[in-house]
Amino acid sequence: MATPVSVEIAVQDAAGVRVALAAGAARVELCQALGVGGLTPSAGLISSAVELAAAASAPSFVHVLVRPRGGGFAYDDDELHLIVRDIRLAVSLGAHGVVVGALTDAGALDLAATAAFLEAADGNDVTVHRAVDAAADPRAAVASLAGTGVRRVLTSGGAPDCRAGLDVLARMAAEAHGELEVMAGGGVRVDDIPTLAAAGIDAVHLSARGRSARGGASGPGGGEAAFDTTDAAIVRAAVDAARAAA
Repeated sequence: MATPVSVEIAVQDAAGVRVALAAGAARVELCQALGVGGLTPSAGLISSAVELAAAASAPSFVHVLVRPRGGGFAYDDDELHLIVRDIRLAVSLGAHGVVVGALTDAGALDLAATAAFLEAADGNDVTVHRAVDAAADPRAAVASLAGTGVRRVLTSGGAPDCRAGLDVLARMAAEAHGELEVMAGGGVRVDDIPTLAAAGIDAVHLSARGRSARGGASGPGGGEAAFDTTDAAIVRAAVDAARAAA
């Protein structure tokens, strides 16, 4: 039997970490502000997630997104310095890996920044996120990670979602030759998982988001009337689909 694709869940709180652990996900991408694509989470949330994973005897479970702002991925020196500092902080708090990415102004993957991120991660797993999909040539961006020490790449194949990018995802996985894990992200649905597994993808990434209005309205000043949650049923279904696809 083939090894099943691993399932990564993007979560924004301790409750999401608990859901992912209980459902058997391989790991979480810990972040905040998924509405803008995800930003660096707080130190308190990182510590809580690490403690929950340790209590569940789940090694290599907490992977922290380090992204200083929304928008594109070409960063100035101050922003790159902040990313490096936040990587070091996440690692010092016990994170098992980090999720990062940066582009040059010309639209290529910023390999100098990637090297600095790897150094700051100090041997912990490094995933390069969908910055590669915003690159001028996504396949070339993924190929440029060969031999860098990056563990995996999160990509939709340069398309708006994983379904539209399926053919490119399959080529990326084949060209990686097992040296770089290719993780499909971008609108992944449970019923996409068998097709992605058949295409040779190593892992899938989804947010499995629901909504809650617990806590009431945010007040007369405006703001969201609800917040994201992690849907346990979706996470369980994704894990089951990944296992069944093996």
